Amino acid sequence: MKKILFVLFFASLSEINAQDKIELFPGDLNIQPFTANILEPRLGSLFQLGDNELRLDIGSSADIIKYHKCENEIWSFGADLFTYTLLRGETDFHFPVDAVDYLFGVNFGYKNKINEVKEIGARLRLSHISAHFVDGHYDGSNQQWRDGQLPRVYSREFLELIAYYKINNLRIYAGAAYLYHVDPSSIKKDNYQVGAEYFIDDILGENLNPYFAYDLKVIHLDKYSINNSINIGIKLGKKEGRGLSLYYAYYSGKSIHGEYFDFNKEYSAIGINLDL
Repeated sequence: MKKILFVLFFASLSEINAQDKIELFPGDLNIQPFTANILEPRLGSLFQLGDNELRLDIGSSADIIKYHKCENEIWSFGADLFTYTLLRGETDFHFPVDAVDYLFGVNFGYKNKINEVKEIGARLRLSHISAHFVDGHYDGSNQQWRDGQLPRVYSREFLELIAYYKINNLRIYAGAAYLYHVDPSSIKKDNYQVGAEYFIDDILGENLNPYFAYDLKVIHLDKYSINNSINIGIKLGKKEGRGLSLYYAYYSGKSIHGEYFDFNKEYSAIGINLDL
């Protein structure tokens, strides 16, 4: 097996011509995160309106290697590592942590710039998610778990493929995920999604970019259900790079937190996100 891998590696190098280029640890992502998709790397918070809950996201995706094939095609391999955390607000600026979800994995990206305004691409992710209750979910004064909701095992390993088509500032995408291992085992193994995002430039200046994004997921628990995610905001900085996003978010569907995977949620929120 080692000999075969050795031969394949050097065979692939032989296909690289003088116009090709390899980058190690490039400064930007080959495939930009899909704005309204919940499972994307974020550094920021989401404050629910009319409810005593907020979400804290800490995470990042980074390309480890990029292969530029000629001028138009880019292949990449990278890693994902992030958390999304459910907190509550209390007096004296206390924010007990109720639940936390961890995601880590690897991703493969492909992008082809057809011309100056059109682009196609795809991202394949192999990921693991696990979910846990934290001490903020325990009511110490009454010596019991909040709302009688006991901790339960939730984890999943999955393959996710999302392909997109971009023309000017509009990107449309569709994808599917296959959960090849999941706990509880009663959860079905197929999920689907579609979405779109549109950035408006040259109105408020080069570094002020209003945007609208929508993501629809069809998830399969014991039966199929719909998750809707809408983001409307403005990004300060490069629309496809580093910056700060301020946005309004609306969400309806099953909870994104694994410990509450079969709970229905609907809320509006104000969000802030630092794109690094």
